[in-house]
Amino acid sequence: MPEEVAKDSEEVLKQAEILWHKYLTLTHELLKFIDKGDVDTFFELVNQRDKLIEMMKALPENDFRDTDECKTMIEQIKPLDMQIMYKARAWLNKSRRQNNTVRAYDLTGTAGAFAGRGTIFNRKY
Repeated sequence: MPEEVAKDSEEVLKQAEILWHKYLTLTHELLKFIDKGDVDTFFELVNQRDKLIEMMKALPENDFRDTDECKTMIEQIKPLDMQIMYKARAWLNKSRRQNNTVRAYDLTGTAGAFAGRGTIFNRKY
């Protein structure tokens, strides 16, 4: 019986190690795709990373996070996450500015100066 527990414990540690490596890889990929401006792929990778987090949380209690290998990965992930957050905020701000610019030029909106009035574009010729 103790051998089975040890074997299960080793399997859990191995699974935790695999998930952490995948998490690190996805973090690198997130940075790559946000740099490219590929927002759709970026969001897909964010979803995949969220699923990995759920898988990590679902693992039985283990000590992998206390290992030097995991601590090294965490130290690699932290600055990458900071870059990703900074770039994501910059992208969001840029998108908001563009959206506001489009709204400012929207002549058909109710807040526009021409709201409720016919224009040359509404006439049939």
